Amino acid sequence: MPFAQIGPISVHFPERLETNEHLQAEFPDWDLELIEQKTGIRGRYLAAPGETASDLAIAASEKLFAEHGVDRDSVDFVLLCTQTPDYPLPTTACLIQHKLGLRESCGALDFNLGCSGFVYGMAMAEGLVRSGAARNILLLTAETYSKYIDADDRSLRTIFGDAAAATLIQASDSPGVSAFQFGTDGSGADTLLVADGGARTGEDVLKPRHRKRWKSRLYMDGPSLLNFTVVAVPKLIEQVLELANLKADQVDLYLLHQATRKMLEQLQTRLKLDDERLPIRLAHCGNTVSCTLPILISDLRQEGKIVPGSNTLLIGFGVGWSWAGCVWTETWNRSTG
Repeated sequence: MPFAQIGPISVHFPERLETNEHLQAEFPDWDLELIEQKTGIRGRYLAAPGETASDLAIAASEKLFAEHGVDRDSVDFVLLCTQTPDYPLPTTACLIQHKLGLRESCGALDFNLGCSGFVYGMAMAEGLVRSGAARNILLLTAETYSKYIDADDRSLRTIFGDAAAATLIQASDSPGVSAFQFGTDGSGADTLLVADGGARTGEDVLKPRHRKRWKSRLYMDGPSLLNFTVVAVPKLIEQVLELANLKADQVDLYLLHQATRKMLEQLQTRLKLDDERLPIRLAHCGNTVSCTLPILISDLRQEGKIVPGSNTLLIGFGVGWSWAGCVWTETWNRSTG
């Protein structure tokens, strides 16, 4: 029976880079120095007005094909994780299949999940591989949260950035991902939401947990999300380690969703880990939602900090509330893969 491995990854950012210096010039009364200390973010990329998640995902996919010699005809399935689809329907993954010129026997679907989405996508890809239904899955994460954010929103505009990542999940003779654990608590749905644009209307529409301070379509209750995270993530890590029969010191890297520096530093403290084992790398692009983990993996691979045989925990958490984790053993070799 084949196993799923994380193959090559290619990342694409929109052309426009908005730095804190740009924001300071636009809003002289914003304390960008203090905001940067808390978020750890110096810049974020923003999609152009007519640029959508599918545009970013297609660009990332074309990079993957070109940079890593991936034959597009080898793709058996497209999994697209996004909370900013091009349309309510049709499925954006179907549009991507057509625009990339993938074969018609290729499966394609969207799934609406945010910060835990990459791990969920890997679990679905592994199921397809293990069942024999597919050998090469194009796992795409693409987000344009900036389209939900008002220009004057100091709390959200300084955090979220747009991006896409294309990850090839490949069948392999060696185990790559294992010990998946998931968690869901829908009682936290009112802490990060866009309540308009769906089928539910009237009095039944989900309301923000607290007073909405900004005009943005996106609402975020940062303190509640932080409180949820510092409780749920350590428990999740314990569950993954127990299922994998691993001790904490047997894990080389703990790769967590890159939310904000403040949140990750609190998790470092609780887990007694430093920057080497729990890296924080969001200064250049901000919180890119479902894209943070593949961006982090790509960066660390290029720096030589993830090598074949290394054991890594992948942990996603956030909107929903939703959380997921797994153990990943690197098997892909950049020089030969």
